[in-house]
Amino acid sequence: MNKLVMIALSRALPTVMALAAAGTAHAAICSSQTGTNNGFYYQMYLSSGSACLTLGNAGNYSTTWSLGSSGNMVAGKGWSAGSTSRVIGYNAGVFNPGSNGYLSLYGWSTNPLVEYYVVESHGSFTPPGSGAQLMGTVNSDGGTYNIYRTQRVNAPSIIGTATFYQYWSVRTSNNSTGTNHTITFANHVNAWRSHGMNLGTMNYQILATEGFGSNGSSNATVWQQ
Repeated sequence: MNKLVMIALSRALPTVMALAAAGTAHAAICSSQTGTNNGFYYQMYLSSGSACLTLGNAGNYSTTWSLGSSGNMVAGKGWSAGSTSRVIGYNAGVFNPGSNGYLSLYGWSTNPLVEYYVVESHGSFTPPGSGAQLMGTVNSDGGTYNIYRTQRVNAPSIIGTATFYQYWSVRTSNNSTGTNHTITFANHVNAWRSHGMNLGTMNYQILATEGFGSNGSSNATVWQQ
């Protein structure tokens, strides 16, 4: 992935219909930006091509993208401070990933510098791609995830150009749309740790829609369980 990363809801959770959750209209954000909205941190990153993030009520957001052959978009809502013990709820009312898009819990740590993904759904391209080092599997929240570790060399990061690892948990079957789901992040953190893949000081953490060289759209809502 080639990109420069610029940068509570009630515990009693009714069924969230993400399509209907957009609520109050907000202006679309169509260039790189971070901020807060309705108590949630948001990120919009766009390298090239066309893409927009629209912020809805609480943890709801929607995206559209048309990225040409090599554009990259990362957009979503979550928390400015990540947590290894956070239990995340989400509902993707719409997820049209095109050829290369994925919906994931996404974030960074420092010391060590790590970019991580828990991929819940993806398009015809399965991240992180061929050649990635398969470390094992983890069962969590009703699904099986393949664990990978990849390395970026002299690549953009939250601290500038650096060399760092990426940790991946990639669900072996895409999660359904229009249904509430849970990500128990500690299950992934513990599985990664068992393979020597340690996180450091947590930075931001979002339910991200990412697209690369593709066209697609999403509408999702995230909350903390």
